[in-house]
Amino acid sequence: MAARFEPEPDRSRLARGRWGEALAASKYRRQGYSVLDRNWRSSTGELDLVLSRGAVVVFCEVKARRTDRFGPAAAAVGPAKQRRIRRLAMEWLESNRPGGHVEIRFDVVAITGVKIEVIESAF
Repeated sequence: MAARFEPEPDRSRLARGRWGEALAASKYRRQGYSVLDRNWRSSTGELDLVLSRGAVVVFCEVKARRTDRFGPAAAAVGPAKQRRIRRLAMEWLESNRPGGHVEIRFDVVAITGVKIEVIESAF
């Protein structure tokens, strides 16, 4: 029986993603936000960052790219991805039940090279 070849995951992309999430979390912390969850998973998918400041809960998608050769990083968060993030946000809210009235916001952090752009209320 021939050996089955399974490609290795692109560790440089995984590392860039983790680095981008850490950079985004640090930027939010400096602005007074608390990180409630990082890489929260359910059977539906994953939320990169869940943050809060006061009565606002932010669900943040982080996109980190080395270059903009294939387009801007924020463009990777299209309508289908936005729907998935909204569903995941509802799951997170149901499982975590933040007390009192909360406002929710969906942000995108786009990182190209080392340039970071925070798009508040992106969708």
